[in-house]
Amino acid sequence: MPTQNAYNAAKAAVQQFTESLRMEMLAAGHPVDVTCVHPGGIKTAVARSAGAAEGLDSADFATIFDTKFARTEASTAARVILDGVERRRPRVLVGADAHVLDVLVRLFPAGYQKATVAASRRFGVV
Repeated sequence: MPTQNAYNAAKAAVQQFTESLRMEMLAAGHPVDVTCVHPGGIKTAVARSAGAAEGLDSADFATIFDTKFARTEASTAARVILDGVERRRPRVLVGADAHVLDVLVRLFPAGYQKATVAASRRFGVV
C-alpha cells in the first residue's frame, strides 16, 4: 500500500521470517507447523490507532480504511485463521481482498503495483 512504507516492510519481514521458520522446521523434521497469515482489510482499530505518511491526515486515512478497505469482521478473520492453523496450512488468506491481491501479484508480478497505486488514488489514499 502506498504511503505505508514502515507497515509494508514489517509485514514483508514477518512473512519471510515465518516462511523461513516453516522450512527450518520441515528440514529438521520437527513436528511443528508454522502458518503465515495474509490478512486483507480487517475491521479493527488498527487504522484509527496508526499514524499516516507526511502530508496525510491520519483521521482521514482511518476513515477511508474503515469504509473502503476493512471488509472482514474480526470474528470472521479469527475463525479463518484458526481453521487454517488446524488444517496445518502454510498460508492463510483472510478476506476476499487478500485473495484478489494474491492472484494479482501471482499473475502480474510487475503490473500489480500500478493497479494498486491506481486503486489507492481512486479511494483517496494517495
